[in-house]
Amino acid sequence: MVQKYQSPVRVYKQPFELVMAAYERRFPTCHLIPMFVASDVMAEETSGDGATHGIERRCALDVDAPRLLKRIAGVDYVYFLQKNTLNRKERTLHIESHNETFSNRVIIHETCCYSVHPENEDWTCFEQTASLDIKSFFGFESTVEKVAMKQYASSIKKGKEIIEFYLKELEDDGVTHVPRWTPSSEPPLLPRPTSLSSSPPVLPKPTAAPTVPIQQPTDAKDGVTQDTKQEGGGLQADSLAEVMAGTPEDKLDADYIKRYLGDLTPLQESCLIRLRKWLQETHKGKIPKDEHILRFLRARDFNIDKAREILCQSLTWRKQHQVDYLLESWSSPQVLQDYYTGGWHHHDRDGRPLYILRLGQMDTKGLVRALGEESLLRHVLSINEEGLRRCEENTKVFGQPISCWTCLVDLEGLNMRHLWRPGVKALLRIIEVVEANYPETLGRLLILRAPRVFPVLWTLVSPFIDENTRKKFLIYAGNDYQGPGGLVDYIDKEIIPDFLGGECMCEVPDGGLVPKSMYRTPEELENEDVRLWTETIYQSASIFKGAPHELLIEIIDASSVITWDFDMCKGDVVFNIYHSKRAPQAPRKDAQGAHGITSPGGNNVQLIDKSWTLGQDYSMVESPLTCKEGESVQGSHITRWPGFYILQWRFHNMPACSTTNLPRVDDVLATLQVSSHKCKVMYYTEVLGSEDFRGSMTSLESSHSGFSQLSAATTSSSQSQASSMVSR
Repeated sequence: MVQKYQSPVRVYKQPFELVMAAYERRFPTCHLIPMFVASDVMAEETSGDGATHGIERRCALDVDAPRLLKRIAGVDYVYFLQKNTLNRKERTLHIESHNETFSNRVIIHETCCYSVHPENEDWTCFEQTASLDIKSFFGFESTVEKVAMKQYASSIKKGKEIIEFYLKELEDDGVTHVPRWTPSSEPPLLPRPTSLSSSPPVLPKPTAAPTVPIQQPTDAKDGVTQDTKQEGGGLQADSLAEVMAGTPEDKLDADYIKRYLGDLTPLQESCLIRLRKWLQETHKGKIPKDEHILRFLRARDFNIDKAREILCQSLTWRKQHQVDYLLESWSSPQVLQDYYTGGWHHHDRDGRPLYILRLGQMDTKGLVRALGEESLLRHVLSINEEGLRRCEENTKVFGQPISCWTCLVDLEGLNMRHLWRPGVKALLRIIEVVEANYPETLGRLLILRAPRVFPVLWTLVSPFIDENTRKKFLIYAGNDYQGPGGLVDYIDKEIIPDFLGGECMCEVPDGGLVPKSMYRTPEELENEDVRLWTETIYQSASIFKGAPHELLIEIIDASSVITWDFDMCKGDVVFNIYHSKRAPQAPRKDAQGAHGITSPGGNNVQLIDKSWTLGQDYSMVESPLTCKEGESVQGSHITRWPGFYILQWRFHNMPACSTTNLPRVDDVLATLQVSSHKCKVMYYTEVLGSEDFRGSMTSLESSHSGFSQLSAATTSSSQSQASSMVSR
């Protein structure tokens, strides 16, 4: 498997020429990098006007690898070839390097770039990418990979110190300015202790080669960060917009990551940047905030593929149930306001929002009988949405990253009534939904005054709670929370609630039994649950091999605009738009999907009769669009004729190899991943008059159907054209 690394943008608040002077002081050797033994200049070339300077080096590293591995390899040094291209006119330095040692077994490739900050010409940006592909290494592939990634990560962190050291050294030598290149001037000499003309140690060409970690003496270590500190002070609680203003284009700044997301390792930063980039390419206009992406990465130990899968599922869920607008649209029924014993209460010692739940005083049976399962779920979701909002607010207030909250659960009064089966069932479903869509939002759970019946409840619910989440639970029986290691270790004494022996008044309702007069019949509760569950503008459909899903839209006035917005939840499909002058017959609903797979709700409909001929009975009005799993697609089509338009989602058949009729291996594997040839799509369509299209707040050109609460900014991903357009 190829290991990849992508750095955030790191910014020097020094001019490009001065940074280049500091960079050159690293050669031919650098005492700050003990493993960097020596470097040889293999070739050097300067353009006639002195604007471009290229240099190739052969560098030797004394790798810190297990002795056994070095013995198997047969030599002590690892050799890399590095090519630097300095363009003084454009003020850029491009660095490319790859391993010479064991290049037939291990492929290491790295690119780095220094450039001028796009918004401040006196600052310098640095970025780097790297890849490691271990083909084979005497059965030690896993060991070599771990050694390589560990050393590479440590070298990236040390890179900042190295450049800052040489910048300080230049300042001590009285060099605070290096003039820019001009066509009439000679190439500026970069001050350094050893010139390129001096004779560096001659490196013997190895006859064999050792293990090749990804570390190398290129600028892989020069990950310099932007300094957002005020003079004489630490990081300020600037607004997100102020910090991001210093970030080139739409890239992540290293200091922004530290300020708003926390201390991440270089490889964790890389995972965040790569997943974010993938979302930008596939979910146009709907990119979640970085802290939300990071939560899903943490929940899957920074495994990008696993994090991407659960994140896409969650984004689809949020979109289908309009969770983004929950805080504005959801109004808690009066029975919840009176009898739901939970509420927000200041913050803990770490600045996390504090939520208090007096579960022992809550009549769970009464709430379920009076409201139903869906209403309780909606209320809990609104609490989590409010928690996300409070985390953002506290991040700005306390000047440090806060991405989760603390929950204090008081179990005094818990008894067998709370183990009522429908109530436990509702609780388990709530836990399941929250675990799937709000990972890593619970920083700590304090369970106080746990009674004897608590182990029974814990046995029921603990299997549904993620292991990482269970590690955050602290359980106190009786009054143990009042002693050392108790509540005061996590919450300031001044804000401990009065019902726990503190002096702070807590506005959480006292609870009590819900009057039976407020109970609703099972039929009423079922109808309410169905109404809440199906209350969405989006529809779902299943697509099978040989059974596409088709949607009929009748157009009366020509020049109307058909808009669509759909997400590929599973599998790959081909999206088509057809026009017919005559109406199709009654739709056929494929309940079995031609494969014996139940399609609930009849969500597979076919309209085009098999006797119809393309080009005679109906015509294609848009080029087919292949949509991959996980992609979000928005677009519009301006109709030219009245009649019947059919939107079709068809199963995507993998193309056969061009030289043979046999499918490719990758295609076969991709096909096997789609269980029983089934795809799922969630879609929304709307027809607008052409005069209303551009100004419509509901049109997809406005693109206001995205994840508003999770997106820092929502932008349009589709535009109206004279004919039509499909955009991704």
